[in-house]
Amino acid sequence: MNKDSQPRLSHVVVAASLRADQWRQLNATARAWASASSDAAAGLRDRCQEAFDDVLRLEHCWAYPGERLLIALREAFDRGDAALFSRLARKISAAILSGDYRRDEHVWDTDEEIDRSVLDALPPDIAGTQDKPYFEVLVVTPSDPAQWARSKEEMRRMRRPEDPFHYAAVHAGSFEDAALTVMVNPDVQAVVLVDGFGYASRHDIPDLKEFLSRYIHTRKDEVAPGALSLTLARTIRGYRPELDLYLLSDRSPEALAGSEEAASLRRIFHHVEEPMEIHLSILDGIKDRYETPYFDNLKKYAMRPIGTFHALPIARGKSIFGSNWIRDMGHFYGTNILFAESSATTGGLDSLLEPTGNIKRAQEAVARAFGAKRAYLGTNGTSTSNKIVVQAVCKPGDIVIVDRNCHKSHHYGFVLSGAQPYYVEAFPLTQYSMYGAVPLRTIKQALIDCAAGGKLDRVKVIDMTNCTFDGHMYNPRRVMEECLAIKPDLIFLWDEAWFGFARFNPLHRRRSAMGAAAALTARYRSKAYREEYEAWKAKRGELDPTDAALLDEHPLPDPDKVRIRVYQTNSTHKSMSAFRQGSMMLVWDDDFHHVEGPFEEAFFAHTSTSPNLQLIASLDLARRQMELEGYALTMRMTDLALKIRAAVNNHPLISKYFRVATPEDMVPAEFRESGIKDYGPPHSTWAQAVEAWDRDEFALDPTRLTLICGAAGFDGTQFKGMLAERFDIQINKTSRNSVLVQTNINNTHSDAALLIKALADLSREIESRLSQEGSIGQRVFDDRVKSLMTDVPDLPNFSRFHDAFRDDPAGASNEGHMRPAFFMAYEEDNCEFVKLGSEEVDKRLREGPEMVSANFVIPYPPGFPIMVPGQVITADTIAFMRKLDVKEIHGYHAAQGIKLIKPSSLAGRRAGSTH
Repeated sequence: MNKDSQPRLSHVVVAASLRADQWRQLNATARAWASASSDAAAGLRDRCQEAFDDVLRLEHCWAYPGERLLIALREAFDRGDAALFSRLARKISAAILSGDYRRDEHVWDTDEEIDRSVLDALPPDIAGTQDKPYFEVLVVTPSDPAQWARSKEEMRRMRRPEDPFHYAAVHAGSFEDAALTVMVNPDVQAVVLVDGFGYASRHDIPDLKEFLSRYIHTRKDEVAPGALSLTLARTIRGYRPELDLYLLSDRSPEALAGSEEAASLRRIFHHVEEPMEIHLSILDGIKDRYETPYFDNLKKYAMRPIGTFHALPIARGKSIFGSNWIRDMGHFYGTNILFAESSATTGGLDSLLEPTGNIKRAQEAVARAFGAKRAYLGTNGTSTSNKIVVQAVCKPGDIVIVDRNCHKSHHYGFVLSGAQPYYVEAFPLTQYSMYGAVPLRTIKQALIDCAAGGKLDRVKVIDMTNCTFDGHMYNPRRVMEECLAIKPDLIFLWDEAWFGFARFNPLHRRRSAMGAAAALTARYRSKAYREEYEAWKAKRGELDPTDAALLDEHPLPDPDKVRIRVYQTNSTHKSMSAFRQGSMMLVWDDDFHHVEGPFEEAFFAHTSTSPNLQLIASLDLARRQMELEGYALTMRMTDLALKIRAAVNNHPLISKYFRVATPEDMVPAEFRESGIKDYGPPHSTWAQAVEAWDRDEFALDPTRLTLICGAAGFDGTQFKGMLAERFDIQINKTSRNSVLVQTNINNTHSDAALLIKALADLSREIESRLSQEGSIGQRVFDDRVKSLMTDVPDLPNFSRFHDAFRDDPAGASNEGHMRPAFFMAYEEDNCEFVKLGSEEVDKRLREGPEMVSANFVIPYPPGFPIMVPGQVITADTIAFMRKLDVKEIHGYHAAQGIKLIKPSSLAGRRAGSTH
């Protein structure tokens, strides 16, 4: 096998996946060598040599299989013992694939034939490890590699039967090797830095620097003398913030511990004078992340013999297991879920509305894990979380610049709070009947228009969806920085319902709200930024918020005035292991002390006094999982999505009828300054892809795959039903000619194979049918494809609020009083209905009076409101509705028609009036 044909480290997004593939390849080649005839053996041995060399490039980054197994494998190869080489390769490959090395000490041994009964005779500190969570500790040390085996054994001997976890050590001797290990090995949960190591790698990995450069930009000549350990600590913290970092230094630990540079360290030790203390500290760090305060206590509560005299008959399950008629409910759900039910907040269960115990500790752990200053748990879904935040930060008369296509919960939040939405439009993707995201230029134009109308002081919030349902990710750092330059106290609400996982993936984190809040906070506090700002201000002069020139430049906020005020909502259940409706509200607000009271009131208003205990516990557990293995899971799901994309788009038959939309398809060129067309080779290197995510205005989340099915003659709804009924594949969202395939931490390679096979089967069926039906059948098929892919309706933009709901009808800003329009519809005398297809509609479009919507009208798909209360209905909205072929349209009933506010009810009405 040509070595140049092997996958380069710089060509993969997840190196752990490359490693597993290489071990599987070695296993297959070794089996072939072991069973080969003498004539073929020599060539297969050469191929084993090449595959073995490929494997060894990265093996120093993992504790398993370790030196003993690799030496045994090398010796078997050198002796020409193909049978033993094959057995050992198979053993290692299987353990890596299954993860058995985390649970079974036997797979670490070189003797494959060891009697399983021997394991039972091992000391309890070893035999019991199969029941304990496993992780790896990276030791970065200047010591001679010849001493590392002894060091590992010494760390192994510190295991105690009472230890709740067990770990193995992996060593690195340089900055580059340590950074590589942290990037490729998701089992690493703690890093011990021993002062004195060097910078450059000791290993021959030609593409190492290119791989590291995606995320790590520290060069050797930029590191101050004696600062390499702390520089590495900051680098690791920036890449994997969840890891525990420890420093062993022969410098004065007392002086180091109080320094700003040591903030990223969990603990500092004076070299190696306390090995057991280091061991206990490592376990204690894992314990802090592993602890789930609410879930742990709920388990204890469930096991207590409690008599319940509160209003929850289902608690303890007696009304179920003693029933003649619903006993099967208990058999289906089991006893634990019933024993863990209660309406009490005593006994350590705590109150979600006034948390002082376990829920309070759980929320603090969520804030730590997700990089927020504060966190609140939501049990009514992110629909409610959005309403809570909107109501907390907005009061009547405040202006909110908001994406018209955001989730309906935001719109209802404006109705509840009395805030005035200023709707801004996302760029359209008409060919897919969907919208993208709102350009920064559009957002800045709204701010400038408000400033020109003397209303900038009333602009309170910028409210955007990140990432969108279809995967469009904003550049939150850029959006917030340029908007804060115009108004330095703006609040940002980022609805990251689909994006909660992003914190735990360095690729996605750069596009997340909390990641941006942390980055901008550090930036604006730095001396370097103050110098940058002063130089920019001296060159530009004072900033005028009404200046249209701001649209074409990158303005900078005043560091003495800027406030970082960011709220993020996430649907934990959508991307993490939480029960449905589990949600989180994350806060990074420099002025939260002004908001805390209203926030609690809004929380009280929307949160049940009887929240589901299982939901709270699942949020606690979701946090634990993500903080301990979120990096591995999110990287794996990203890698799987990229493989699905490649498998579909590169398949000679499938790609005739189905295609996954690329960044080039989904993001117009004007918002892709990098010019990137697709992620990864052969379209781009991963270094280029990461740079594009840093620079471009919008990027496309690779885990959200828009699968175009129109070229196969299927509309989205039809194709979604077919996948479910014929292939047992569930899809969430559709458009006119596409479905959304969303990978998450639950997906496996088997899931991907199921989808690919379904597409291949359907493609073969289409080919077969067209070959039998001849030219007539082909013409019918082509007409169907044309209707889905070419004859698509234009997407309607938001028109304007009727003058009766605007303070300044002649002004450029487009905000409106939606709340009074909404409640006017409560009075039947204020409303009328017109049939969509009637002449009356066309006449009123031509001659008036204007038609004004009385309620929200939301077709699914595309899932955004094409009408809101108080909006003037225009011809493009009517044309879009008439071309819709979807069955589900919230707020519209064909038998009645479009619900309007009567012109007579609007006559003489003052904006803002409730009468």
